Amino acid sequence: MSRGRLLVLRLVATAMLATLLGRLWFLQVVNGAAYVRAAADVRVRSVPLPPTRGQILDVTGRPLVTNTTRPVVTVDAMALAHQPDGGRAVLTRLGEALGRPYRQLAEKVRLCGPSVPQPCWQGSPYEPIPVARDVSVPVALQISERQQDFPGVRTEPRPIRVYPYGRAAAHTLGYVQGAKGRDGLEAAYDRDLAGRAGRTDVAVDNTGRVTRTIRQEPPVPGDTLVTSIDARVQAIAEQALGEALASGGGSSGAAVVLESATGRVVALAGRPAYDPSVWTDGVTAREYRALPLLSQAVQGEWAPGSTWKVTSAAAAAAAGYGLGATYDCPPGYTVGDRVFRNFAGADLGPMTMHGALVRSCDTIFYRLADRLWRRGSDALQRTARGFGFGRPTGVDLPGEAAGAVPDAASKRAQWRATRAEICRRSREGYPEMGDRARAAYLTELARENCRGGGVWRGGDAANFAIGQGGVLVTPLQLARAYAAVANGGTLYSPRVGLKVVRPGGTTVRTITPPVTGRLPASDATLRFLRQALGQVPRTGTAAGAFKGFPFGRIAVAGKTGTAESFGRRDTSWFASFAPDPGYTVVVVLSEGGRGAEGAAPAARAIWEGILGLRERR
Repeated sequence: MSRGRLLVLRLVATAMLATLLGRLWFLQVVNGAAYVRAAADVRVRSVPLPPTRGQILDVTGRPLVTNTTRPVVTVDAMALAHQPDGGRAVLTRLGEALGRPYRQLAEKVRLCGPSVPQPCWQGSPYEPIPVARDVSVPVALQISERQQDFPGVRTEPRPIRVYPYGRAAAHTLGYVQGAKGRDGLEAAYDRDLAGRAGRTDVAVDNTGRVTRTIRQEPPVPGDTLVTSIDARVQAIAEQALGEALASGGGSSGAAVVLESATGRVVALAGRPAYDPSVWTDGVTAREYRALPLLSQAVQGEWAPGSTWKVTSAAAAAAAGYGLGATYDCPPGYTVGDRVFRNFAGADLGPMTMHGALVRSCDTIFYRLADRLWRRGSDALQRTARGFGFGRPTGVDLPGEAAGAVPDAASKRAQWRATRAEICRRSREGYPEMGDRARAAYLTELARENCRGGGVWRGGDAANFAIGQGGVLVTPLQLARAYAAVANGGTLYSPRVGLKVVRPGGTTVRTITPPVTGRLPASDATLRFLRQALGQVPRTGTAAGAFKGFPFGRIAVAGKTGTAESFGRRDTSWFASFAPDPGYTVVVVLSEGGRGAEGAAPAARAIWEGILGLRERR
C-alpha cells in the first residue's frame, strides 16, 4: 500500500476518533445534566395482574360464589388524565355508547384518597379500571373499532364474580372491589381466595404516560373455600325470614342456624339484604349510600327479652336458689318505689323455676334479681359473661358486634360521659318532641339522673334479669349460647369456613371451630334447662305457634322473647334447638311484636323446611 493511501486512512481514523470524542464530550459535559434529568424522569411502575379468584362453595359443593368470563369495558385513568379536558369528553362518549350518564362513569374511575369519598377506585392508578361488565357484542365492537374516539378505553374478556343465589347470604359472602375482598368471607379469606397476583412492569415518563412494557409475570389462581353453609337450609331460612317480616311489618331481622355440637354455621340470613352482583360494575355514590351493608345476624344488636332467662336461671342455681323450689308469680313485684309487672299483668300463681321458663314469668326473676342486688352479688353479670355475652364470638367474619352486659361500672362510665347532656335536658326539656306527656316524663327522668345518676339500682338488676335495661345481644351470640345448652355446655367460636382446597383438589387446611369455654352451669342445671325449654313449644308460650308440629320426628326445644324498644314495636325472638338434626335455630324480628307471634312461627317454618315438610318457593 502506498504512503499516500496510508496517510489518508490515518487521517480518516483520526477524524472519526475526534468526532467520537467530541460527541462523548458533548453528551457528557454539555448535555450531561439534561440526560441525567431525563433518566431521573423515567420510572418503573408495577401494574398488578389479578388472578382468577377461588370459588366459595357450600358444604355439598354447590357454588355460592363462582366466576364467569364476560366482556368488560375498562378505562386507563392515566390515559384520561393526559387528555386536555381530563378525559371528560371520552367518558361522555363512552357513557352514550353504554347508555350511562357521565357522572356514573366518573365516580367509578376516580382514584381513592384521603379526601375522596366512596365510591372510588382503590386499586393501582396504572391498572385498567372496570366500568361496565357483560357488555353486548355490538357495543363492544363499537368501542373497539372507534379507538380514536375512546383513547384509554378497552374491551376485553375478564373473569367476574357471580352469585348464583342472589342476595341469599350476601353479608356472609361479602364482595370484591379492586381485586380485593372487602367484606364477609371474601375479606376474611382473601389471602386464600385471591391467589397470587401477576405483575407487569412498565416504564413511565415524568408525566405518568406509559412508554413501554419491561416484563410480565403471570398470576396464580386462588384456592377454593368450602364452607359449612348448606345452600338448601340457607334458602329455607331466607324464605322464612322474608315471609315473617312481610306479614308482621318488621323492619329488619335475622335467622341463624348452627350445628350445636360443632359450632359450624349452617345458615346466616339477614334483612334488609342486597344482591352482591351490584359490585361487579362498581357502584355510584347514590347506590353506595342505599346499600344495606350491616349484617343483622353478626352486627345487629337487640335486647334479648325472655330468651335471656336461661342465663338468669343458671345464675339462680349457682347462687343457691333451688330450681325445683316453688316461687310465687304475682302480677307485679315492687323494687324500690316502682312496680315491675308481668306481661299483661298476668297472675300465674305458684310455680317452680321450670314453670317460670315454660310460662315466662317475669316477677320470679324480678324477685331473684332484687335479692341478689341487695346482697351485692354480681352473679347475674358473671353468669351472662360466662354464657359468652358482652364480647364477640370470634366468628370468621369481619366487623362482629360485641353486644352489652351492663353493670354498675358501665352505668357509671356512661353517666359520666353523658352527664352534661342529661343535665341540659333537665333544664331545657324536650321541646322538639310532639308527645308532650312523653317529653314531660323524659324531662323528669333527666332531672333525676342529673342529680344522682350513674348508680346501679335494684330496678337496673330487675330489668337485667329479663333481658332488658341495656342488655344487648347479636343473633349469633344467642345462637351460640343456646347451642352450648344443647351440647352439654361447650362454647365454640363459630366458623363458616370448612376447608381450603387448591385448584387441583388438594386440601390446604381444614378449619375447625375452636372451643372458647364452658358454660358456668352444672350438668344438672343444663339438663334442667333442656327439659324446661322442651316444654315451651308444647305447652308453654310457643305452644300456639307450634300447634300440630311433629315433635315425634324432631323434638324442638326453645324459648320465646319479647323485648321492649323505646318508640317502636317490640322485638320478637325465638331461640331453639333439637337433638336430631343437631341444629340450633334463632330468629329475631325487629318490630316483630311478641316472640310467640312473630319469631316462633318463623323458626317453626325453618324446622319444617329442614324436615322437608314445607315447599320452598
